[in-house]
Amino acid sequence: MSTVTATAANLSVFVLLIAVAVSAQSTPTTSYTNHTVGGPAGWFFNSSTNSSATNYSSWASSQIFNLGDFLIFNTNTNQTVIQTYNETTYQSCIADDAAGNDTFQYGGGRENFGELLTIALPLTIEGTNYYFSDADDGVQCQRGMAFEIDVAHGLGLPPSLNQPPPPPYIEPPGPDTAESPPITVGGSQPSDGGCLRIGANLVWVLLCALLALSLRP
Repeated sequence: MSTVTATAANLSVFVLLIAVAVSAQSTPTTSYTNHTVGGPAGWFFNSSTNSSATNYSSWASSQIFNLGDFLIFNTNTNQTVIQTYNETTYQSCIADDAAGNDTFQYGGGRENFGELLTIALPLTIEGTNYYFSDADDGVQCQRGMAFEIDVAHGLGLPPSLNQPPPPPYIEPPGPDTAESPPITVGGSQPSDGGCLRIGANLVWVLLCALLALSLRP
């Protein structure tokens, strides 16, 4: 095969690969996806080698994330799962100083180390999302247990994730906080015996007044 022919063949293959890639990117999302973080390696830290079980940034770069998808963390209580939308918190590898409502912690524990658990987190905010483990005072994060993703709109949030939060719980009043009975203001009864409140008929008012006078002791 001549050099010109080989070059033309290579160019054709290159063009075909580009077309496949463009086609894959333009294919509309038709369903929601559950992403198992780290694949078979899960979300773990190896204390013997002082490193994460896998390269989580590389894993994240191989995925496409959309609103309504879930991240599935197969892990145990030796790690934490920190979800944040704050890059400063993410870079610090510590969630203790996070301010506001942009950082959330899941898992972890100091009583039952090594207890297996699965944490499922929905993707509900479009844009950049950050995840890391701040266990061991941030060492796990610093040694590879951290990744960021870019969440696209996709199909948008499903109805199950697109509901307003429930109203805050208000404890019902106890027996000691029952409403007091209405207060009666003291005073003498009207001297007309209530005649003036019965009606405006003058004859009736006069008869009623005479009856009231006759009944007085």
